[in-house]
Amino acid sequence: MVPIIYPINRGINRTLEFRGLKAQYIWYGVAIVVGDMILFAFLYICHCPPWLCLIFAGVFGGSAMAIVFFLSNKFGQYGLMKRRAAFLYIPAAICCHSCILFIHLNKQYETSEE
Repeated sequence: MVPIIYPINRGINRTLEFRGLKAQYIWYGVAIVVGDMILFAFLYICHCPPWLCLIFAGVFGGSAMAIVFFLSNKFGQYGLMKRRAAFLYIPAAICCHSCILFIHLNKQYETSEE
């Protein structure tokens, strides 16, 4: 009897990558391509010359994809999400204009130790 050999998937827990785009940047790229097609269709329906539609769609799509590739290379898999979370949710400073808060905290710790 011949033993069965199963191939081992060595890509477990690796970042999803497609042509240099990592993780969520793939979805950004897909959104840009779909938006580019919608832009082209809208311009074509508005009776713009086809060469002008191609130029606008090409410039928009090319520049947007260049920005997405730049962000993917600069921030990596989770870097852009971490940067956005830090920018939105972490305050620049915590101000306390009274010492009463610290006095009450001190009293709580003194009673809990006994």
